[in-house]
Amino acid sequence: MKKKPKSLIKKFVLHLFAALFCIIAVVFLVFGIKGYSMYRDAVTAYPIPQMVSSIQSRENFVEYEELPTIYIDAVISVEDKRFESHCGVDFIAIGRAVWNDIKAMSFVEGGSTITQQIAKNQYYTQEKKLERKFAEIFTAIELEKYCSKQEIFELYVNTIYFGDGYYGIYDAAKGYFGKEPSELSDYEAIMLAGLPNAPSAYSPSTNPELAHSRMKIVLSKMVECDVITQEEAEVILTDGK
Repeated sequence: MKKKPKSLIKKFVLHLFAALFCIIAVVFLVFGIKGYSMYRDAVTAYPIPQMVSSIQSRENFVEYEELPTIYIDAVISVEDKRFESHCGVDFIAIGRAVWNDIKAMSFVEGGSTITQQIAKNQYYTQEKKLERKFAEIFTAIELEKYCSKQEIFELYVNTIYFGDGYYGIYDAAKGYFGKEPSELSDYEAIMLAGLPNAPSAYSPSTNPELAHSRMKIVLSKMVECDVITQEEAEVILTDGK
């Protein structure tokens, strides 16, 4: 008795998925090994405790307690909404990013956490290569073992670029608004939270309209994460005008 066409098609599809799975597994294994070697070389040359201490000893280092709560909530909402619960790597975000990259046949999304961004910025280049991504992941996991979540957040906001030559939240608050980070208004804090995504494009001194548009995105993410209401978001936007 001949097999039905549907049965043959189903079998072909299953074999195809099995082959793709094997190919992906081999690719991940090869680049995972390369990434692990890259990670070991990086943290041996510049140990994580040394990196952390170097940043914490910088002039005008801003501690977690000095940051406005709304700024902390804004950064986490827009950059890494599962920051408080993951181990340094958000596998849900990575899975989504991998799927989107496969569909686009290009590296269009990274799925990096705040911890991974620190690892990338302090140890590796911005080059989009799989082995670098794996190295970043291994480094992020080790960083989470060494530092508390608050310390990791401090490292992030004290080192990221905010545009106009400002590195770190202290210089950005002073440079854009002439204030200490603790003195920022809700509007100013949320504006700064949105800048690191594209600091040159969203700089309020050169592109105030784009900066305001980016603020709306940050506020919508905060509403999605239930840290503010839609009404509170609208009040913040109105107060800043």
